[in-house]
Amino acid sequence: MANFYEFFAGAGMARCGLGDEWTCLFANDFDFKKGAVYQRNHGVGGFQGGDIRHITLDQMRGVPDLVWGSFPCQDLSLAGGGAGLRGERSGTFYPFWDIIRDLRRDGRAPKLIALENVCGTLTSHGGSDFGAICETFALAGYRHGSLIINADLFVPQSRPRLFMIGVRDDVAIDPALLAPAPLDPFHTRGLRRAVEGISQKAREALLWWNLPTPERRSRTFAHEIEEAPDSVSWHSPAETVQLLAMMSAINLAKVEVAKRAGRRMVGGVYKRTRLNEVGVKVQRAEVRFDDVAGCLRTPAGGSSRQVILVVDGPVVRSRLISSRETARLMGLPEEYQLPRNYNEAYHLTGDGVVVPVVRHLAAHIFEPLLHPAASKKRAAA
Repeated sequence: MANFYEFFAGAGMARCGLGDEWTCLFANDFDFKKGAVYQRNHGVGGFQGGDIRHITLDQMRGVPDLVWGSFPCQDLSLAGGGAGLRGERSGTFYPFWDIIRDLRRDGRAPKLIALENVCGTLTSHGGSDFGAICETFALAGYRHGSLIINADLFVPQSRPRLFMIGVRDDVAIDPALLAPAPLDPFHTRGLRRAVEGISQKAREALLWWNLPTPERRSRTFAHEIEEAPDSVSWHSPAETVQLLAMMSAINLAKVEVAKRAGRRMVGGVYKRTRLNEVGVKVQRAEVRFDDVAGCLRTPAGGSSRQVILVVDGPVVRSRLISSRETARLMGLPEEYQLPRNYNEAYHLTGDGVVVPVVRHLAAHIFEPLLHPAASKKRAAA
């Protein structure tokens, strides 16, 4: 149906979301280990490992309809150092856009460009980083619109992300794909506030995508939990008691409520540094029992690895979330081959884009833009 390039490809989750009717002509990632997993699952054809700064036109075959770029988020995230687009990692946006310029000069400018990153992009450097990206789209001849999509609409994981979608000026847009003004839930207050700060040039090219909300998901966090995982082990009873001892009174009350729920309850636990009753910093275990996992993050330290608490009546068990469970929370299929090393698998999934989110964007924006007649026919069927 369509061709695409995938930059900062990671585990190839964008490729999984686009699906079999899309042909990947070229993919790139700097991380050798991620590249190996990508090729194990998708084949070696078209994949080029290494620094994006060293990618040349002759390495990229064909003409892409879509260029996808999930450029690194570390310098834009709230947990990062605040370097923004000037940072070593998130600053790779500019070499990425150099490739877009090269493709334009070569007569291969993509019809669509999709960027994905953390919501911190909106406020990085007081909004100037977001404004710079918007203006970059506009100056290159692309109308652009942004969306904040929380993956919890599709999978039981809270994972809000920013998606910026640019359309080449000569591509016709069905009016049904656009809204006259921002709409909930995808045009959040934070996004609307960030848009107020962009330049006049960027504002003239601004679009508000009219994206439908998905059907209500039927699976909860508990549905994704393995009884006998092969990548992690259940904690001993003493370790679980120790974990519970790290909880505040309010979090222990959540556990007591879960015991009385009449069904198996699964909570996600993160360890945080908090002030106790006398103002001393202590490490606390905080749990949520809302049928949704906390956002998966790359495991830079022990506290970033999500612990699960499984409560079945009076029985309380705990352990680290397993590799396969993290893959399920990202919407990856069961047959997707993960690294055997736990930290590598967690890093791979925690650094990716949620597969069903990409599929939703493809079905309701990308494909209708590229093949309007076919999309309307499918919608009417």
